[in-house]
Amino acid sequence: MSKKLLFLFLFAGILSANAQISTPAPSPFSKVTQVVGLTDVSVEYSRPSMKGRKIFGGLESWDVVWRTGANARTKITFGDDVTIDGKTLKKGTYAIFTKPNQEAWEVYFYTEYAGGGAPRNWDDSKVALKTTIKPLPIPMPIETFTITFDDMTDNGASIGIMWENTYIGVPFTVPTDAIASKSIEAVMSGPSANDYFNAASYYRKNGKDLKQALVWVTKATELNKKAFWMMREKSLVHAAMKDKKGAIEAAKKSMALAEAAGNANYVKMNKESIAEWSK
Repeated sequence: MSKKLLFLFLFAGILSANAQISTPAPSPFSKVTQVVGLTDVSVEYSRPSMKGRKIFGGLESWDVVWRTGANARTKITFGDDVTIDGKTLKKGTYAIFTKPNQEAWEVYFYTEYAGGGAPRNWDDSKVALKTTIKPLPIPMPIETFTITFDDMTDNGASIGIMWENTYIGVPFTVPTDAIASKSIEAVMSGPSANDYFNAASYYRKNGKDLKQALVWVTKATELNKKAFWMMREKSLVHAAMKDKKGAIEAAKKSMALAEAAGNANYVKMNKESIAEWSK
């Protein structure tokens, strides 16, 4: 065999080894995200199709735990605690398993969401919440397995699961009022001590309006009377304003607070600053 032919055979073998054929997935992946009230909710799942098959009572047997989709376990993530069937489900990610039946479906939110298919060894301790839902008939066949968010309100929605001629809706409520009320209270009550402290520190370090920095840091120390680091910042603002008397007074207060809190570093820093400003 000539060197030329050998090279061609080797080149063809390399191309064959690296070639990748792209074809449509039998059960394509889908991700659905939805803001319900003020809560982020998302579902990740794969979507098998009927393809002429009998699904419930056929491909998926009655009274057998089903992964509720195909391929990897169907996962749902709640950004806040939610309520289902009067029970609290903590925020986080769960696998959704179901047990279809003609009369009622059992729906499980399972803490072990990684992996594919239903667990070989079912562990009841990993069931964060279980509810029972009555299935509803659909007059037209749903060819491809579908999960939706239905019946949306400011305070909740339903996780819609549909395939073939069956639909179930799993209602859940979200803590919209609690989140909104907390947000309103935070805004209406004005900036926090940390907000004032951070603003003052930024102004001092960047040579901006020191009078405004002093106003802010004073408010911070009034809101958090034990914060030795905030009182330390006040002393530094006074020093930047060439007000040694005010700087020393604030540094002494910061040092006393630091001693009470057992913070030796701030005690040391304040002692050194007081010595410097007393010259």
